[in-house]
Amino acid sequence: MFHGIKFLPDGTHIDFVGKRFLAMAFSFALLLGAGSLLMTKGLNYGIDFSGGIQMEVRADQKVDLSELRTKLNALGVGDIELQGIGETGREVMIRIPAFETEKAQNIALKTVRDALGPSFEDRQTGVVGPKVGEELIRDGVLAVALAILAIAAYIWLRFEWHFALGGMVALIHDVLATMGVFSLTGMEFSLTSVAAVLTIAGYSINDTVVVYDRVRENLRKYKKMPLADLLNLSLNEVFSRTVLTSLTTIMSVVAIAIFGGDVLRGFALALIWGVGIGTYSSIYIALPILIYFKLRNADVLDAPEAETERP
Repeated sequence: MFHGIKFLPDGTHIDFVGKRFLAMAFSFALLLGAGSLLMTKGLNYGIDFSGGIQMEVRADQKVDLSELRTKLNALGVGDIELQGIGETGREVMIRIPAFETEKAQNIALKTVRDALGPSFEDRQTGVVGPKVGEELIRDGVLAVALAILAIAAYIWLRFEWHFALGGMVALIHDVLATMGVFSLTGMEFSLTSVAAVLTIAGYSINDTVVVYDRVRENLRKYKKMPLADLLNLSLNEVFSRTVLTSLTTIMSVVAIAIFGGDVLRGFALALIWGVGIGTYSSIYIALPILIYFKLRNADVLDAPEAETERP
């Protein structure tokens, strides 16, 4: 009889909590690097945040980006950025920096269009003012902060305050690490990137809640078991589910990165990193941190279940 394929053995006994100091050192270095990058290099804001004009054009024949860049930057309308999109070599994304007035913006746009000539088809043009960009940055930060607080409040209501603080620390860790990756790689940070960060937070906390739920069950079963052993037991019991869920999610996102085109590639790459760092934080941040918060809370342990022998 066929029982399916087992990618991980049953009854693993990995000492996750015992490696918490090494994980803390890694996380500290990761966050220190991310913070340094954000303060020095910053983010490569897309037009959603930085303001300006973004054009998508298609040429009659394959475009020499270097030659076109030299031509457009000689127009005197600021530092114009070009990026090839698609696989034909004929489609180009052009970014023109923001101007103080709408009139100056329109003049710059007309100048670029005239320079491109009839051999380029203007497929899409978007204009974002500097004030709108600043408002979107503020709203994006507010959205992420409120999402983290709302998730922490939900965990507090469902579990205990120890779990809420652990989950919130893990989420902040994941968000800052992801922002550091955007700064390091220079990937464009746009509204789509904010959506990716929020998706990463949602995935990470979902994984964390599964582990927390098993911890709560085991706290009621094994009331005399040392907390570190109980946390290891809980994580080992759900480890197979955690790994397989992460792998199947990454496989789906990789497909988006490969076949989703240039518009979705940045979003997909951010998610691939986010799934990995979210799984890591659920194991090595959200769980071990309960030890420092002295989890054994009477509200959790005052359950009617009888003492069960340690497996």
